[in-house]
Amino acid sequence: MLFEMCGLRFCSAERMLAALVFILLCIRSGHGQTCTNGFVFDSRLRECADVNECVIMPRACQGEMRCVNQIGGYRCIPVGLYDRPYSPILPELSYPDPPDGAVDTFQQQISLGSVEPSYPRMRRPLLCTLGYAPAEDGTCNDIDECETNSHHCNPTQVCINTAGGYTCSCTEGYWLIGGQCQDIDECRYGYCQQLCANTPGSYSCSCNPGFILNPDSRTCQDVDECEEEPCTHGCFNTYGSFMCNCDEGFELASDGTSCIDLDECSFSEFLCQYRCVNTPGSFTCICPPGYYLYEDERNCEDINECDTGNNTCTTEQVCFNFQGGFTCLHPLQCQLPYIPVSDNQCMCTAENPACRNRPFTILYRHMDLSSGRSVPVDIFQMQATTRYPGAFYIFQIKSGNDGREFYMRQTSNVSATLVLARPIKGPKEVVLDLEMVTVNNVINMRGSSIIRLTIFVSEHPF
Repeated sequence: MLFEMCGLRFCSAERMLAALVFILLCIRSGHGQTCTNGFVFDSRLRECADVNECVIMPRACQGEMRCVNQIGGYRCIPVGLYDRPYSPILPELSYPDPPDGAVDTFQQQISLGSVEPSYPRMRRPLLCTLGYAPAEDGTCNDIDECETNSHHCNPTQVCINTAGGYTCSCTEGYWLIGGQCQDIDECRYGYCQQLCANTPGSYSCSCNPGFILNPDSRTCQDVDECEEEPCTHGCFNTYGSFMCNCDEGFELASDGTSCIDLDECSFSEFLCQYRCVNTPGSFTCICPPGYYLYEDERNCEDINECDTGNNTCTTEQVCFNFQGGFTCLHPLQCQLPYIPVSDNQCMCTAENPACRNRPFTILYRHMDLSSGRSVPVDIFQMQATTRYPGAFYIFQIKSGNDGREFYMRQTSNVSATLVLARPIKGPKEVVLDLEMVTVNNVINMRGSSIIRLTIFVSEHPF
């Protein structure tokens, strides 16, 4: 049960009993004059004076509460707040002393019945709550504890004045831990998109290479490095970086931005049939004299100077083309005792005694051969044109095979093939006498014919 007196609350029966005792004392001491609760009649001043409950009531406040006397009552305030600078300000009461003889005169007037008894005048001073102070105009003004430096904020805190008090806060970038302002590590909370550096009370964001910081100072934006043309040839922008590419025939240098010519000729010796010439960004195949570059621009094709007329042969000579060149063949001149029977054949007749033990005919033939041709390979064929009953034929190389590069392989009774057994390096001219011996035991005849084969070995293997 609560009992409210002069705006103050008493919370026990003991306090209620004490209040009733004070009221009775007040009535008795005033000889019939009554004062409001919390005041007692002062017979000397003939007015109601405040009662200091904290003095006459030792147990007015209990525990960690301290009694603070108020005009017309008292308050229980926590001990820690009692000494705070914003404790309620209580104006001091002043009681002016009465003039000399005023009391006696007043008592005489009462005894003679010349004056009427009057009720005492009660002055109630201005009472302001915690954090306010009385002003001259009779109002309560807020106390700015921050301005008067009457706050209890520590050096790491900021004082903020409030109505009737103040608060201690931390500046931006700090938070209150154990009564102290400690720096907030914003980097732990992902404030920055990429890189974050914590600073006292703040933080700063930065970006990885290839990015720039956006106006929000937190996120990063990709830099299009290709706009600055860092590459020699082509540029391809990527997220956070860029890549350089090179035109066909070039390769990227070690610096990653410039392009150097690609030496295609170094890739393979078979890129060109004859010779490869590197050019900026490409290559060119060239051919030796006597050849032209084929349509595939890789291989070389022989120029037939005899067909094109690009030769030095006279009208009496015969132009013979071979790989990479030509030669002018002189008209056939048969050596005695041979006589010409055609433009490429000489014959020695049986009627001529000088022709005994000589080949019956000498046939002149020509052919070309590539230098270094792979072996073994068949290159020429011989065959008997006249057949005699009971005769057989023997084929052999009679002269010109000093290096043993050739041999004859008989393929039938009337034919044989000339085989290249060893490669020949050109340019070279080889003259072989290929002999066909005819043996007829029935008529006891033995004769021979010669094919004088001239082989022009070219300088190149094509």
